Amino acid sequence: MVFEHVPLHPLERGYLGVLRIRAAFGWLMVGLVAAGIEVFLHWRTDAPPGLVAGPVILLGLVSVVFFVPRRWRRWGYAFTERELHIAHGWLVRVHTVVPVSRVQHIDVSQGPLERGAGVATLSLHTAGTENSLVALPGIRRQRAEEIRDAIRDRISDAPW
Repeated sequence: MVFEHVPLHPLERGYLGVLRIRAAFGWLMVGLVAAGIEVFLHWRTDAPPGLVAGPVILLGLVSVVFFVPRRWRRWGYAFTERELHIAHGWLVRVHTVVPVSRVQHIDVSQGPLERGAGVATLSLHTAGTENSLVALPGIRRQRAEEIRDAIRDRISDAPW
């Protein structure tokens, strides 16, 4: 069986901002815990300031500035009339192919950050139990709705 190469489209640039905000919020929570530990250490042992929180803040900045864009760049997708291709991953590259004929339910969703960035998440529910939910985040809402409508039309045309 020969598989044809399908060129992938990148995610929308606005989704990079969403990922950065999410990562920054996560690192903020970790930073607050580190600051609490640092206050406790300073109170109990007279440890110098920045012993715990400094490395955490530095790692958080490196993550938000360098690692998040790298993760964003590793996403790609393509929609043919018969299947949706989604690829992501840096160390472990995952390329998921969802045949339109296997789709049972389609969602287009947006949280507040996604709405602000003008992007949405397309979720496909397929037959089966394991890996039956496939999500494509970070595409324009209009594009997500176009894909949803095309899949819905193909499903409604399928003979039962």
